[in-house]
Amino acid sequence: MKQHLLSALTLALVASVAQAETTAAAGAGATAKSAKAPVLSSGIATEYIEQSVRPQDDFFEHLNGQWLKNTEIPADKASWGSFMQLRENTLPRLRGIIEKSAASNPAAATDAQRIGDFYASFMDEARLETLGATPLQGELAKIAAVKDKSELPALLARLGKIGVGVPFDFGIHQDNKDSTKYVADIGQGGLGMPDRDYYLKADDAKLAATKAKYQQHVEKMLAMAGDKNAAANAKAIVDFETEIAKVQWTKVELRDPVKAYNKVNLAEMDKLAPGYDWKSWFDAAGLSGKATYVIVGQPTYLKSFVEVSNKTSLDTWKAYLALHVIESYASFLSKNFVDERFDFYGKTLSGVTEIEPRWKRGVGVVERAQGESLGKLYVAEYFPPEHKARMEALVKNLLAAYKQSIDKLDWMSPATKKEAQAKLAKFTPKIAYPNKWKDYSALVVKRDDLVGNVMRSRVVEAEREINKLGKPIDREEWGMTPQTINAYYNPEMNEIVFPAAILQPPFFDANADDAVNYGGIGAVIGHEISHGFDDQGAQYDGNGNLRDWWTAADHKNFKAKTNMLVAQYNAFEPLPGYHVNGELTLGENIADNSGLAIAAKAYQLSLKGKKAPVINGMTGEQRLYAGWAQVWRSKMREPAQIAQVKTDPHSPGQYRANGTLKNQPGFYEAFKVKQGDKMYLAPKERVIIW
Repeated sequence: MKQHLLSALTLALVASVAQAETTAAAGAGATAKSAKAPVLSSGIATEYIEQSVRPQDDFFEHLNGQWLKNTEIPADKASWGSFMQLRENTLPRLRGIIEKSAASNPAAATDAQRIGDFYASFMDEARLETLGATPLQGELAKIAAVKDKSELPALLARLGKIGVGVPFDFGIHQDNKDSTKYVADIGQGGLGMPDRDYYLKADDAKLAATKAKYQQHVEKMLAMAGDKNAAANAKAIVDFETEIAKVQWTKVELRDPVKAYNKVNLAEMDKLAPGYDWKSWFDAAGLSGKATYVIVGQPTYLKSFVEVSNKTSLDTWKAYLALHVIESYASFLSKNFVDERFDFYGKTLSGVTEIEPRWKRGVGVVERAQGESLGKLYVAEYFPPEHKARMEALVKNLLAAYKQSIDKLDWMSPATKKEAQAKLAKFTPKIAYPNKWKDYSALVVKRDDLVGNVMRSRVVEAEREINKLGKPIDREEWGMTPQTINAYYNPEMNEIVFPAAILQPPFFDANADDAVNYGGIGAVIGHEISHGFDDQGAQYDGNGNLRDWWTAADHKNFKAKTNMLVAQYNAFEPLPGYHVNGELTLGENIADNSGLAIAAKAYQLSLKGKKAPVINGMTGEQRLYAGWAQVWRSKMREPAQIAQVKTDPHSPGQYRANGTLKNQPGFYEAFKVKQGDKMYLAPKERVIIW
């Protein structure tokens, strides 16, 4: 799916609404004259402020220094901060819902039965211990029975349906140039490590060591599954994946939606990537008869992959596919598989020292299989309808701030402003939870069949996607569950989606003054809206079609600004020798800078000319920027930080805070930042887009 899934937000009017409601409640039975306005807090965690660091030198450290100094990353986490804390707060609630379903003896084939029995099948460790790798023997036997490479296309398609990572797979989404149609999109994949650099950067000692440990891990997994040639096969698999990595596109190249749009008729695939039985793959994938064309994301990769495949022995192919089946289901097998998988993916790749408690992993398993069924129950218990109305009012206010801002831009021409306003007018906000819930009635869940439950759930979702082809676009569909601590913008739908669970402190605090909420949730929603106008989203029009609606001069002006932003973030170095990739993170950095700028403007509008109150010695403007910086309070283990820099389109938290603030004129005024201060950028060096 072509979605910007992110970790940032923006807000405007919610706290005002909350204040009005609180006042009404406090004044029940009293006259309006006698009702007293509630005393609102600043919403700033002042106990975490590090007084020895000046806000003008390092605002992130100043605001969060005591937290950074005294907080340990939990043993079962790769990182820790605001987002992870909210997830931890939400997990016990979800556990309660699930365990209630498991204990209620619900009728068969109901959501409660499926939720309860799925969880119970995961929690039955004793049974899983007796099974070992037995639940995978059927799949492994099918791979072992392959006699000729001509059988591989159909096998790869079938494995893709059960969630096994293969060198290329497909997803269903809207056609980038005809958003009224669903289309299948074929893209690169199939690596066991996070990025091609882990295979190819032999001069990076840390990545080279990780690659060696990966080969050891592969050998152990194969041996536990009964492979008598595990050592030789492990080397062959890593060599094969290295060849695949060589021909894959980089993460930066993958960001270009125009370059990734290559419409190919099914009958023409043999010309694009000859030497592969595409018809067998289409038949097994379920595309034949439902699609006439596909979108190939990386045509050069696909052609090169076929060449690599044809040079690779059948034995290596079979070992590779067996490994990926085992990896995909290792978390649902006996303890030796669970521990070995965690040892590499948890300890080596992320630096985590302890695996999560089983109940937390069980909640995650149920969420992945039946996310909206669980979300429906979560919303009913923990998210009152009036909160949704509050958020809808807030989003409307931020859209109004964007509308005003577009007209005042000095770098955008009148013709492009007209198009931008037309796109903004077509934005669809989706707040808290869907109007229509997913149907999971096709999923069969058995209390004593964990691997089968996972496999069937993946097939149900794969079939749900395939069955969209040829049907009208479902504009009610969500790409996240209500209990997700996140948000996203989907350019093909031209929609911002904002799940219920994010509406908690430090993002939104109903008991706090407006300012901190504008800097928190306000800047996050603004972030999402601005994705429609970042370097990727701006290539789509208001109908969700990939179309150039900018003038040449506007492109030039925008490029000049974004080049400066790339250079700024390239200079950030979270670990010695590992810099932020300004090109990979550009879209998110644009959204952070734009979202906070719009939130600051919306906050000023909300004051209606009045002076903001001073609370705990901080002005309203200071609290707004502090609200932004405390949202990104976070720490990360070194291996996880390396993986983030290599793969994540978001910058590390400290740079999302400080890097954004350095470009905000209001921040300079609020904290009297001047030349010589470490947070200072000369006016000509500041990137101001909105």
